[in-house]
Amino acid sequence: MCILRLSALGDVTHVLPVVHTLQAQWPDIQISWIIGKLEHRLVGAMPGVEFLPYDKKGGWQAWRALRRQLSGRIFDALLLMQLSARANLLSTAVRARRRIGFDRGRSKEGHSLFINERIAPASGGHVLDSLMQFPAALGATEPQWDWTLPSSDADRAWAAEQLAGHGPFAVISPASSHPRRNWRAQHYAALADHLSQRHGLHIVLSGGPSEAERTLGAQIAAAMTRPCQDLTGRDTLPQFIALLRQARLLVSPDSGPAHMAAIAGTPVLGLYAATDPMRSGPYGWREHCVNAYPEAARRFLGKDAGELRWGTKIEQDGVMDLITPAMAIEAADKLLFTLP
Repeated sequence: MCILRLSALGDVTHVLPVVHTLQAQWPDIQISWIIGKLEHRLVGAMPGVEFLPYDKKGGWQAWRALRRQLSGRIFDALLLMQLSARANLLSTAVRARRRIGFDRGRSKEGHSLFINERIAPASGGHVLDSLMQFPAALGATEPQWDWTLPSSDADRAWAAEQLAGHGPFAVISPASSHPRRNWRAQHYAALADHLSQRHGLHIVLSGGPSEAERTLGAQIAAAMTRPCQDLTGRDTLPQFIALLRQARLLVSPDSGPAHMAAIAGTPVLGLYAATDPMRSGPYGWREHCVNAYPEAARRFLGKDAGELRWGTKIEQDGVMDLITPAMAIEAADKLLFTLP
């Protein structure tokens, strides 16, 4: 079996239940997963999978390298689980008897030219629900809603060292790869101060090493009236998962960390306006998201959210301003008071 799903960090977490479902159905199955190099750092410890990391910036040279790597191999099935021109073209390096892709309603960018079977048609629903149709198309009818991914002793020790001397804590991962999905620093600071004062939570800021993410983290810390711990750019992806495993709560916009929390079993307060949390929110915690997407659809597109095509993004300037600190504080209180 070959799975082709390159990116992004949140997207690859949705493949973990797919892999567990296939392994539960056929314990001796051999799975090869073509995945982006960065995303491989997150899920590369998953047992029973041959990972084929692909350099998404490598162009034709990377495509030829993959083709050489797969020379002489014929798979029983290819699961083409990504709708992009790059993924479609990359799939030509894979020889497979069955090439399973999305139904016509969700296909785009020439996807239909690269497959010979389709998953069942469906409208709406979460991204993960659509991906779980792939093992179903192969006859694996008992889905495994399992995001299990081991943390190493070293990663757990790193997380414990960072939190030494602190009590219960919340992680705020404020940055998305799409800047228009980001909330204002002062809004995050107001929410963080509330979580600290009302709920007694130590605040940990987290994010990648980019200048933009470091700047956002520093702005939040500067705007807060209570102390926090800024780990932005100081952890690896596996260390971040180990940190999340111990957290009381994660606060995040539509970004990879919102979905990584599923791996760690951590509650998520998602902040959604540019995208629909019912489609791309943290699975299992969508009902706790601050959902301004319907208002964004009316305000920016002049339509009801139900009229929009599945997957429509509203990445407009100011869209995240539809979420106020008061809305996020109310949602955080409701979520935290329901937790055991």
